[in-house]
Amino acid sequence: MNQAPQTEAVWEFPCQFPVKAMGRSSPELELVVIEIIRRHSPETQSDAVRLRPSKAGNYTSVTVVIEAFSKQQIDAIYQDLTDSPHILVTL
Repeated sequence: MNQAPQTEAVWEFPCQFPVKAMGRSSPELELVVIEIIRRHSPETQSDAVRLRPSKAGNYTSVTVVIEAFSKQQIDAIYQDLTDSPHILVTL
């Protein structure tokens, strides 16, 4: 069984990186996502946030563009988002 070698994405830091989280639509969803991201990227501005409701309005995606400084920073953000009960999916 031959497996192709796995390659890791190569990022150059710092870089602009979009973080996307989705959850049930609620007033606190945006606040939760921003609070989690600002733990790891305190310089993130409010104008870096985009909300997009689902067609039926039951779910909302929150996209925040951060200036990422390391893969560890990105991993920590995604771990905290995944651990939140408000977040159903991260991309």
